[in-house]
Amino acid sequence: MVGRSGRLPPPRLGPTYAQVMITIKRSVTVDKPTALVFDYLADFSNAVEWDSGTTSCTRTSGDGGVGSTYANISKFAGRKTDLTYVVEVLEPSHRLVLRGENDTVIARDTMVITSSSGATQVDYTAEFEFSGVVKLLQPLLKLPLEKLGNDSERSLRESLSRL
Repeated sequence: MVGRSGRLPPPRLGPTYAQVMITIKRSVTVDKPTALVFDYLADFSNAVEWDSGTTSCTRTSGDGGVGSTYANISKFAGRKTDLTYVVEVLEPSHRLVLRGENDTVIARDTMVITSSSGATQVDYTAEFEFSGVVKLLQPLLKLPLEKLGNDSERSLRESLSRL
């Protein structure tokens, strides 16, 4: 809409979708069969072994396929947090997407599993969208989430190597 001066009003400044999300990406390569790695990761209750923040993860409904839910308890920045995860995508031996949610965060974990020269690579992306008062603290959460990503990359590599 053109104002009285004949000029367009200044653009509205506000966060874009990318600005309200914190995204952590990590890759791990192990000398294990792709199907074995995928099956292990697809059972999200195994997150207690490979996700450094998870202290408990129990399937609460479903058979592990799309629509299955998990009760996840994690420790982050010294605090316990409960999330309900839902399996959104399950493409056998290739891709897994889970969505975790509580009152303050929506987390989306995407794992893409590929095979290359007999090894298996896991490309892991974790996206966090905060809400409420916690959203105001989001700039302070980037570094602790990066540390969580580094710690989880290490524990994921160790856990997959033991398969």
